[in-house]
Amino acid sequence: MYLDHFGLEALPFHLTPDTELFLGLAPHYEAIQTVNAALEMGEGLIKVTGEVGTGKTMICRVMAKHFKPNIQLVFLPNPALDGDQLRVAVAKELGIEHFDASSIVEDIQRRLIELAKLDRQVVVLVDEAQALSDDALEVLRLFGNLETEQAKLLQIVLFGQPELDERLAQYHLRQLRQRITFSAELRGLTLDETVAYINSRLEKSGGQESLLSLSQKKAVWRASKGFPRLINQICHKALVIACSQSCEQVTNKALFDAMHDTYDSCKPKFKSPLLWGWS
Repeated sequence: MYLDHFGLEALPFHLTPDTELFLGLAPHYEAIQTVNAALEMGEGLIKVTGEVGTGKTMICRVMAKHFKPNIQLVFLPNPALDGDQLRVAVAKELGIEHFDASSIVEDIQRRLIELAKLDRQVVVLVDEAQALSDDALEVLRLFGNLETEQAKLLQIVLFGQPELDERLAQYHLRQLRQRITFSAELRGLTLDETVAYINSRLEKSGGQESLLSLSQKKAVWRASKGFPRLINQICHKALVIACSQSCEQVTNKALFDAMHDTYDSCKPKFKSPLLWGWS
């Protein structure tokens, strides 16, 4: 790989969400603040949506890493669950070892009451929520009804693509939709945010900001539409190509080829940073 070639200590642009490389830019910081404020106010159901590659999973993991000690986390990264499987997953996350289908909801409620008495706040993070079945969404709605006279026993944060909003707009899901009290929407990064994002990742990985020129970073922003996942793909491929050609920095040709090799990116017509041209 190109680590030794460029003097890097770690891969700066790999696709696996690495919280050590997280940079709290405006769209991500605002989403985290919205969710944290809603959780502190005791809201039962919260939603975060964003296009593919805008950083939803990263935010989910950053939040989980920095929750207060009194928060009992229930993390559901796998959306391919029906209602029964979701109940079982929640029960296991809550540490319920012995249960059967006929009493699982009562067991979960009993456990939630025990945790509430211990001043534990139970928060469920659901990633890729747009893929949940209607049955699973109904189970989440019913879980949201579990409460004491003072507070919700369980708070739920849904992370999903814009398709989640389309799902929730359906008439038969109106009960769930009306229980969502706070929402946040992730956007693509601005030009300045993209440059800061690239520089931060290079710096935290032990590299130099000069591996890509400012004009090249601007081109990455244009090609990626400011979506972090596409930024990572383009920069990673550009470094691989530059290394294979024994270049000390990313060349315009390497970046041009990386953009054209990235399926969802906008494609430049020319290799000059002064006249990239875009299709």
